[in-house]
Amino acid sequence: MPSILIRILFAITCDRYYFPVMSKSHLVILKKIYLDKILNGSKTIELRLLKAAFPPFGHVAADDRLFLKESSGPVCAVAQVSAFTEFMNLTPAKIIRLKAEFNNLILGNDEYWKLKSDSKFAVLVWIKKVRAIKPVRIYKKDWRAWVVLTERENFGLFTSADIID
Repeated sequence: MPSILIRILFAITCDRYYFPVMSKSHLVILKKIYLDKILNGSKTIELRLLKAAFPPFGHVAADDRLFLKESSGPVCAVAQVSAFTEFMNLTPAKIIRLKAEFNNLILGNDEYWKLKSDSKFAVLVWIKKVRAIKPVRIYKKDWRAWVVLTERENFGLFTSADIID
């Protein structure tokens, strides 16, 4: 987790920092390379750069539960949000600053940063308590890479015996 000084300075210069109130659950779709880095502990921040304010923007809170799913694969880990920061009104210059400050924990490659250089919103999610689970296949056929789970839409993850703590 970044030092308090870095969080305050970055929040002042790039828009906002949140201390959340209520925990939720999220399904996070990841390419295998990034999922493996989260599982081995080398990647401790999940970054989402967005052109519009789609989830997770405005939906993440400390202590939220993350179900980590491999793209085109199963849910194979759970984790918890330790902290997060959101930014809006991004410019290519601000994105370059994000990369310089946090990429040692995000581990994004240059191609990713270039592809996302026109994003207007960012969510940085610090991850803790990562735990591999027995893979759980779910039926999800839409293109959303981040889903805020609800009682109605949870892909059976709320009741899976392999996941429940």
